[in-house]
Amino acid sequence: MDLDVFVCAHRAEWDRLDALLRRRRLTGGEADELVTLYQRTATHLSLIRSSAPDPQLTGRLSHLVARARSTVTGTRQASWRDATRFLTRGFPAAVYRTRHWWVPTALVSTAVAALLGWWIGTHPEVRSSIAAPAELRELTRPGGQYETYYSSHPATSFAAQVWTNNAQAAAMCLVLGVFLGLPVLWILFQNMLNLGVGMGLMSSADRLDTFLGLVLPHGLLELTAVFVAAGTGLRLGWTLIDPGPRTRRTALAEEGRAAVAMAIGLALVLLVSGAIEGFVTPSGLPTWTRITIGITAELAFLAYVYVLGARAVRAGDTGDLDDAERSATAPTAA
Repeated sequence: MDLDVFVCAHRAEWDRLDALLRRRRLTGGEADELVTLYQRTATHLSLIRSSAPDPQLTGRLSHLVARARSTVTGTRQASWRDATRFLTRGFPAAVYRTRHWWVPTALVSTAVAALLGWWIGTHPEVRSSIAAPAELRELTRPGGQYETYYSSHPATSFAAQVWTNNAQAAAMCLVLGVFLGLPVLWILFQNMLNLGVGMGLMSSADRLDTFLGLVLPHGLLELTAVFVAAGTGLRLGWTLIDPGPRTRRTALAEEGRAAVAMAIGLALVLLVSGAIEGFVTPSGLPTWTRITIGITAELAFLAYVYVLGARAVRAGDTGDLDDAERSATAPTAA
């Protein structure tokens, strides 16, 4: 495409669109003309980007198209209705839609943690490489560090710290998935290694029941959130390899927006698990009561995903923005 000829042929249309956008009021005919020129200019922008990219011209037309789109579609204020829609449709739909990634991730990760725990618990030489015998006894004895960890700080500050750390890890899994998922695997392994070490050391001291009684109340929901984040991050990485029928750019944009939105939802889930870890886990409640609370929270989340999420997906929700809220997709030349 000869860029100079193209500019000469369409400059008048762009100038006319700019003039219409500067007016405070438009007649009916002018409004129709603005919409037509907006669509044409969006097409021109797409053609220039694909055939003869010019930074200065592309910048000008991008700004013009953005102004026109804002005028045509109008501005929109976020409301409580948006928050309700996100919590009842967008977030559960995004989690449900990625279940084929995070459920296998959860199963494999749990198996890895159990295998590490068995290996550490049955091999004294492995335990000795972790810490000295005296230190291991201090960790695993009744009233030792594994038990006092959850009550080492005031419940409120401890819950806030746990929530911040876990939300950070989940966000990293979601965001770093774009690097083909490799950083996600490392983050996931580190979490499973920490869990496996605790299981192995406490089982070697015949106190595995105590360890599980401390971990399960908050760990079920917390680990599920981590698995969802990791599975979604891996799915995002796979999108780069196989975008399907979409262009790689479109696929990455759609899945990336859903992943960022999911980070917000998972932060709320981790807030609940953090509250359980700060207030329920170190409490004086019987072990069965604490575990029941953890199981109840986990089942509530799964029901939330598999009931509301499945319903939203059947209605066409993907966890991405609504069509009206996405950037306009300009047609391209065949």
